Amino acid sequence: MNRNKNKIIAIGAASVVALFAAVLARDFVAGDPKTPQPVAQVERQAMVHVLTVVTDLPMGARLKPDVLRWKEWPEDTLLPGMIVREHEENAIENLTDARVRVPMVANEPVLDNKILRKGQGGLLSTLLRKGMRAIAVKVTVESGAGGFIMPNDRVDVLLTRRIDEQTISHIVLENVRVLAINQTSAADKTDKAAEAQLRTATLEVLPEQAKVLARVQNEGELTLILRSLAEVGESDLADDVPRLSPVFAKSRSGNIRLFRYGKLGVQAVQN
Repeated sequence: MNRNKNKIIAIGAASVVALFAAVLARDFVAGDPKTPQPVAQVERQAMVHVLTVVTDLPMGARLKPDVLRWKEWPEDTLLPGMIVREHEENAIENLTDARVRVPMVANEPVLDNKILRKGQGGLLSTLLRKGMRAIAVKVTVESGAGGFIMPNDRVDVLLTRRIDEQTISHIVLENVRVLAINQTSAADKTDKAAEAQLRTATLEVLPEQAKVLARVQNEGELTLILRSLAEVGESDLADDVPRLSPVFAKSRSGNIRLFRYGKLGVQAVQN
């Protein structure tokens, strides 16, 4: 009997010890509820406000306060030229009536190199490549590909004139970039209906080519022939510069002045 009693007492004691150990283990894992638990600290990224546009803007558009908005931007991802409110608080007021140099899309940050601030010169002069000149020629809707020619298109310039009772057409220039269409109107016209039919095309040409265009405008009618976009980039077309037709590049000596890839060369002509 004593032996069984001792066993029961041993089992009971072991149970108490096991229960006590379980309680201690729980408290060790859970921790003391009265002791504040450490909270993970999340470092907030530094933000600034950059100027953006709220709508799509075409090239040449004027900036107005209603199309500009400050937007939060991570400070460590700022791009050169971004306009930051913390550095230029009155930027919206200062940029009113500034012009857009290149098309912009909604929510795009305003960069200094994409706008033309007041006092920085005309928009057209910023679009001209170094060494090139801008010249305006008058064309009608009919002679301007039905009005479908747009800025940055490439065209050939055709001259049609009367010589010895015959109508003759010659290509004057090939591969000319159009800088602007209908930016100005014919100031010497007072007939509103006729004025509405006129178009002014501003073309980008080399200095010698500008002289030729200025001369031939009074010799006949100029027509702009739209070039295919598929031709852009073909090396044999020299898409970076216009080409002057040899017919209009003759010098007084009888030689032909050829423009190839923007460089002037002289080719002797046999009589």
